[in-house]
Amino acid sequence: MTRWTRRLPLIAALLGIAFTLPAQAEEADDPWPGLVQDIFNNRAMNDGSAVIGIEMPYRAEDAAIVPVTLRSKLSPADGRRIRSITLVIDRNPAPMAAKFELGADANVTEISTRVRVNNYTDVHAVAELSDGQLYVSKVYVKASGGCSAPAGKNAEEAQSRLGKMRYRQFAREEAQASRIREAQIMIGHPNNSGLQMDQVTQLYIPAFFVNQLKLTQDDSPVLSMEGGISISEDPNLRFTYVSNGAKRFRAEAKDTDGHVFRNEWDVEKPGT
Repeated sequence: MTRWTRRLPLIAALLGIAFTLPAQAEEADDPWPGLVQDIFNNRAMNDGSAVIGIEMPYRAEDAAIVPVTLRSKLSPADGRRIRSITLVIDRNPAPMAAKFELGADANVTEISTRVRVNNYTDVHAVAELSDGQLYVSKVYVKASGGCSAPAGKNAEEAQSRLGKMRYRQFAREEAQASRIREAQIMIGHPNNSGLQMDQVTQLYIPAFFVNQLKLTQDDSPVLSMEGGISISEDPNLRFTYVSNGAKRFRAEAKDTDGHVFRNEWDVEKPGT
């Protein structure tokens, strides 16, 4: 037996320690248990794999505009409904990205938006159902620097578009028979995170973002959002819902400076 052969067990043991310690450290540093306590008052979390789906790219092309889709996985025969969905980006500076309240009669089954991701992180979707229970699903995303990335538009351009809204509808084959609609709301707003730096003054730009959004068909609630700094510049929501026959679709948004933006559209003639 050579000297190196005799040392192989020791080398293997040391390598095992080297690979185990970072994993243990990462597990010990997992922010999720603390977030469950802070955001959800330590309520019990049930497996949401059959309740709520969350889709995001494993490796984001642009950490400042990472697409995310939340999708109900409840079967039509399930008597429960999703009341709200909370999107948590665990390692972001402000982890709660958004909370979506779903209209009782709107049957919203899918929501897509764009978010900032600041570090490699788990992202959780927590659905609260009409049975009062919480159900959680998660994905892992590789992205970094999204919350501090410079804005895509300069201050003057952003100001000129502040609060401007667009509403679009998308054709669905089953729409006529089921009254299912797919729509999109876009809001012009810088949604400054507070972590971005002005490239001229080298000073941090104060946080300034849309923190409330309410969507209704006539006066019947469809979807509302409580947003945070993780929602990307120019907030964009695409979603499905069931039409109640209303002729007008309405949107009201508020931001952290107290601005209120309102608009409404003819359901049959969506646009600017």
